[in-house]
Amino acid sequence: MMIDGSVWIGWDPREAAAFAVAKESLHQHMTRPIPVYGLLLNDLIRMGLYKRPIEYRPSAADKPVMWDVVSDAPMSTEHACARFFVPMLARNGWALFVDGDVLFRGNVARLFEQLDTSKAVYCVQHKHEVTPGVKMDGQVQTAYSRKNWTSVIAFNCDHPANKALTLDVLNNTPGRDLHRLFWLADCDIGELPQAWNVLVGYTDPSISASIAHFTSGTPDMEGYADQKYADEWRAVRDGWARGPFNIDVL
Repeated sequence: MMIDGSVWIGWDPREAAAFAVAKESLHQHMTRPIPVYGLLLNDLIRMGLYKRPIEYRPSAADKPVMWDVVSDAPMSTEHACARFFVPMLARNGWALFVDGDVLFRGNVARLFEQLDTSKAVYCVQHKHEVTPGVKMDGQVQTAYSRKNWTSVIAFNCDHPANKALTLDVLNNTPGRDLHRLFWLADCDIGELPQAWNVLVGYTDPSISASIAHFTSGTPDMEGYADQKYADEWRAVRDGWARGPFNIDVL
């Protein structure tokens, strides 16, 4: 069944290559046109939508940490809270948000075909518990309820329950509550197969990823070069870097 939908990829200036890999791999596996957008925090601020105050604070890793004042907690990426504005931006149909550190290995049209409009959102319902510490390039690893559920999440923009995501709610609710989908009843949350958000290094390795999520660090970061799917990630990155009109010179 054909379902109207769009894809929104989280952008962070520290992860430009990762964003390019996510977008390029998405297009490589598509079998029909689906609108794809980058979710940029600066765009939301410029539009007057995102008004959550942000501070930059020192950390033990000697790198400034982006701090969400409403949550009184760090944000590892610029799209940590921005993702919840996607239903307002997309307005109707299904809108799939994905973190910028993913590699698509499957046709996203197959994901949309699994969605039932009786649900307000769909996501992989991980049982992922983390030890607080440091991940990626020195960013703080935080623990919260339903960790990583919203790292790949399909919003049903037409579902009445999602109308609760007003600007007041989006700008004044702690991120941990947004990430646990506090505005929804459990029956409104549909479950995607685990293949659609395989947490590399955490999810059962026997599951072949349709979306591989490098949640601890992408393969171009120190210490993460040899993880599963890293060679595929680098191949997509290198192909993107060469560009469609570049050729190797012998």
